[in-house]
Amino acid sequence: MSNLLDKYIFQALDAYPYNLEEAVESLSYALSYNQNNVIALGLMGQIYAEQLKNFEVAKEYYQQALAQDLHALDIYSKYINVLIWNEDYGEAKKLINFAITIKGIDKAMIYLKKAILYEYKAKYKKALKIIKLAKKNTYNNQFLEEIKEEETRIKNKIAEKNKLKHKGSKASSKKSKKK
Repeated sequence: MSNLLDKYIFQALDAYPYNLEEAVESLSYALSYNQNNVIALGLMGQIYAEQLKNFEVAKEYYQQALAQDLHALDIYSKYINVLIWNEDYGEAKKLINFAITIKGIDKAMIYLKKAILYEYKAKYKKALKIIKLAKKNTYNNQFLEEIKEEETRIKNKIAEKNKLKHKGSKASSKKSKKK
């Protein structure tokens, strides 16, 4: 039975994201052989999150996967994304704080998710502080470039916010001069 389970998981992984119908069909077969298979649960959560935008169902799949294996390292960053997209910021923060303690996890990725969480909450300066931790913990040039792009976006938001404040103060001072 394990060979068939593995076959269906490999088919699903191979099909996703280019052939969703085949991926879902293979995952359904895999889950019928073992409803607790972490890889199948995680990929099903990813499909519900990224393709169907059904974050509540995606959360359930990710929760099931982590209930089977807390060391399923690939699940955490995807699950954090879902929590952020669904505006479950408190849950996202708790999961981030837990995930960062897991031995072997990609700390740079988790710190980047934390920075993005702060960005969603418009706490840009905190986000930039966390970006520094992400940079410090990355050991991959390609991912470092991705972090720098995130940093640039956040800095642009700060500049835009300051620009709007500056415009607002100019407008209010012009009104007071007219009086």
